[in-house]
Amino acid sequence: MPAMKTPKLLMMITAAWAAFFLAGCATTPASRIRQNPELFAQLTPDQQDMIRRGQVAVGFNAEMVRLALGEPDRYGTRQDADGTSEIWSYTTYDADGGYPLYRGWYHRYWADPMYPYYLNVAARHPREQLRVIFRNGTVNAIEHEERRY
Repeated sequence: MPAMKTPKLLMMITAAWAAFFLAGCATTPASRIRQNPELFAQLTPDQQDMIRRGQVAVGFNAEMVRLALGEPDRYGTRQDADGTSEIWSYTTYDADGGYPLYRGWYHRYWADPMYPYYLNVAARHPREQLRVIFRNGTVNAIEHEERRY
C-alpha cells in the first residue's frame, strides 16, 4: 500500500507546482480577450485586429489598452501647459546589460535555451519599452523604445 501513495503524492505535488507556475505566467491578448468578450465585441474590426496583435493606437481608452497590453508595470502622471496626463509604462528585459543573448563568451552559460529561466534572471536588466500617455481618458501619445544592436 505505501508504494501506491508515493505516485499519488508525486502527482499532487507536480499538479500544485504546475498550477503555481501557470498562475504566474504573463497573460496574452488572446487570454485577456477571452476574459472580456463583451468589450472586445464592441470594437471595430481594425481595433480588434490591433488588440489581437498586442498593439495600441491614439484614441484607445484604458480598457482597450488593458486588452492589448495588460496591466502596466508602472503608473505615473505628468503636468504641462495643456493639463495633466496619466502615463502607463511597460517594461521589457535586456540580457546582460543590453547585449543580445547569443553574443559573446557567455553563450553557453547565460543564453542556452535549456538553462533554467530562474537562473538566467541575474543577467536580465529591466528597461522601459513602451509608454502610453492618456489625456481625458483616451490615448494621446505612445512612446516606444527600440533597441538596435
